[in-house]
Amino acid sequence: MEGAQTVDADQQCTRQQANRESGATRRNHARILEQAGKIGFWWQSHHQVAQRLGVPDSSFRYCCRQHQQRSQQSRFPQPFFEFCESIPGLEFLHRLLVALHLVFAEANDCGLRSIGWFLELSGLDEFLPASYGAQQDFAARLETALAEFGEQEEQRLAAQMPPRQITVCEDETFHPQICLVAIEPVSNFLLLEQYAPRRDAETWNACLDERLADWPVTVCQVTSDQASALIAHTQQHLGAHHSPDLFHVQYDTVQATSLALAGQTRRAHEAAIAATQQTDQRQQELAACQQQCPQSSGVVELQQQLDQALTAEAEIRQQVTACQQRQQQATEARQAISHDYHPIDLETGQPVDADKVGRRLSGHFDQLDRIADQAGLSARAKAKLAKARRVLASMQSTILFFWTTVSRRLASWQLPAATAQWLREQLLPGLYLESVAGKAKTAAERQRLRERADEILARARSPDGVWGTLTEAEQQDLEAKARECADLFQRSSSCVEGHNGQLSLRHHGLHRLTVRKLGAIRVLHNYLIERRDGTTAAERFFGQRPRSLVPWLLARLPLPARPRRRDNAN
Repeated sequence: MEGAQTVDADQQCTRQQANRESGATRRNHARILEQAGKIGFWWQSHHQVAQRLGVPDSSFRYCCRQHQQRSQQSRFPQPFFEFCESIPGLEFLHRLLVALHLVFAEANDCGLRSIGWFLELSGLDEFLPASYGAQQDFAARLETALAEFGEQEEQRLAAQMPPRQITVCEDETFHPQICLVAIEPVSNFLLLEQYAPRRDAETWNACLDERLADWPVTVCQVTSDQASALIAHTQQHLGAHHSPDLFHVQYDTVQATSLALAGQTRRAHEAAIAATQQTDQRQQELAACQQQCPQSSGVVELQQQLDQALTAEAEIRQQVTACQQRQQQATEARQAISHDYHPIDLETGQPVDADKVGRRLSGHFDQLDRIADQAGLSARAKAKLAKARRVLASMQSTILFFWTTVSRRLASWQLPAATAQWLREQLLPGLYLESVAGKAKTAAERQRLRERADEILARARSPDGVWGTLTEAEQQDLEAKARECADLFQRSSSCVEGHNGQLSLRHHGLHRLTVRKLGAIRVLHNYLIERRDGTTAAERFFGQRPRSLVPWLLARLPLPARPRRRDNAN
């Protein structure tokens, strides 16, 4: 019995191997049939055609026989079947499968079973394997190839990259193992995405040094939260400036004031509604007493109660107004911290030094402290405000770092005094406001900032000024330098926070992110995803266009073997 089962298993394995052709064999068979069609073997014997093609007669007969059988069993019209079995058709199927995996499995984590389901519903499982095992094998090859592509391109592009000073945004996420993430915010190039046993300064130092080894870049600034490890990594190891993340400052101020003040306003509204109901009740009682017993002494007493109710209602409504005002003032103060934390005044477009920014921000923190005292907020809320205020010195030093670095660069470029002043006071502010306009929350604010930027840039590019004395090459060079200076101010690590959120969603869906998967995600982020201008993060970071990813993958990934022919295929 066991011998019979072994024979059946061997026969089944033989049939499966006979019905499965490797990608190279499929292309070879398609090429043989294409060449045979050009020869016209319908009026020649198979032996003669095989001789002319230089292939064994048995191989040519097997190829023709298999093609005829598949054609008879195909569920598609003959022209479509012939196309899919041709060389262009196989190239299309190969590209389709790569695209399916890149978009659905790698970029969006729809799952390998969804790809197999798509192939089955579309009927393409006749030409491409839809089983989970086949898709899993192809996905593994694809992720390995993606990692290889990233390594090759980074080495090639870094070797041709001019020396640069960059800002890095850093943060950690948990899956639950620690994942260190670092992004260059201007280009949105994902520098680091790596699991690590710890998140201390030494680990950050080792991981970032390994990543940037042999790259002609110098980290001059790191934007992150106030974690002591990140600050030590930035200042002691990199020798760079640490820029505090504005989000965490705003978060602390919101936690301290928003919910507490909203609760006071809500309770005051509820008290006002109750006082209004009490007043209405007293009015009804007084009116009934006046109608029934106008000469009764109770009328006087009810009138006194009504007066007291009206007085109480007026006081409560004053409390409602005071609570609303405090809530509105706190919101405005929090928003003003974000509005004024810029090296360029968003209203006038004029440069603002560190001392002036510090005074403005200090005034907004003072306003929040006064509101907390007036509202009688808890000690915990005041501690949150104190924690946010402690970052004020770092925020002020970031403005100072910005203008110091700009002055140092202007001096190194050895520009004439008039040109340097024009770049600092006109061209740089216009380009900065142009950049900020794209990040504003509301359409009205974006429009206002764009109009202000256009107005300043129009003056900066006036032919009657410094702009008119420059050649076209000098204009382009100075504008690129001014834009580089404008991009120097980075006050938020939102690019990392957003990417960490995406990683969390992927981990939630897959329950596990392997090192190979993280590498594939990084390569897709850097080399495949494009902005509206058609540039990838790698092109923006290295300053040159990388090789196209999809053709590179097609040249290295094998075409999957032909799926096993189903006996019940229609």
